Amino acid sequence: MENIINKPIFNSKLKSRNVSNKEKWIGYLLGPCGALLFNAVMATYLNVYYTDVLKLGGSWGGLFLVIFPIISKIIDAITNVIMGTVIDRTHTKQGKARPWLLLSAPLLCISGILLFVVPSGNEVLQIIWVMLSYNLYYSLAFTIYNMSHNLMVPLSTRNTAQRGVLAVFNNISTIMMSGIIVALIFPMIIMPALGASKGMWIIVMSLLSCITLPLVILEYYYTKERVTLENNDEEEKKIPFRLQLKAIFTDKYMLLLLIYFLLYTLTQQLKNLALPYYCNYVLGTYQDGIT
Repeated sequence: MENIINKPIFNSKLKSRNVSNKEKWIGYLLGPCGALLFNAVMATYLNVYYTDVLKLGGSWGGLFLVIFPIISKIIDAITNVIMGTVIDRTHTKQGKARPWLLLSAPLLCISGILLFVVPSGNEVLQIIWVMLSYNLYYSLAFTIYNMSHNLMVPLSTRNTAQRGVLAVFNNISTIMMSGIIVALIFPMIIMPALGASKGMWIIVMSLLSCITLPLVILEYYYTKERVTLENNDEEEKKIPFRLQLKAIFTDKYMLLLLIYFLLYTLTQQLKNLALPYYCNYVLGTYQDGIT
């Protein structure tokens, strides 16, 4: 991979030592929109597709959609640790995280489509397909993207003011996708059109998944790891992975942070999964475009 990624065709379009407007608007605002939009839609509506379209709510006596996401999250936690180590050990002319950003683009697109093109008829085959495609997206493709994407701001520059501006643009992108499109436009316009039609779900979600490919590539070309490039000539002190893990899990403040984020993620997941069903069964229906 290193020999390929070091070729000039993969060089960043940014040449300046300071953060430019192109970097802010394309690399940190527009570029992440595709992956963040698709992931935000998945967080709220993938389970609706499984229950209302594929009718998997009753599989294994209703336990399938409870047990398999928990197992997948455990796998995802492990792959996150592995991916963090892999990025840390990556040394290329393009940086540590950016090469993985580029690799994630086709993986996000393909795995996103596979989430919805579930074969009809055989329930066992459907369950196997759902488990494999879910883990391919969340434990591999999105893990690679999310880890490398989140590292781009701290690796972009040592200038704290410029880094702060990039973080703001990054957050705006997240808020636009989850707070405006997924929270407002999707339930008002798209959900009523989709209904329980598997064909419509596949078409719309495949289009959203395909959008991630060019936008992540834009994010790759309009970002730059200035901090990594500074350190290329310096000899890094290697710390064994075992010692890194020990340092994390023996520090009480780190453990408090881990517990906090565990509770935050759990409640966020419960809210995202429960909200559409609450709207549908208590307030009205999520097919009316109003509720």
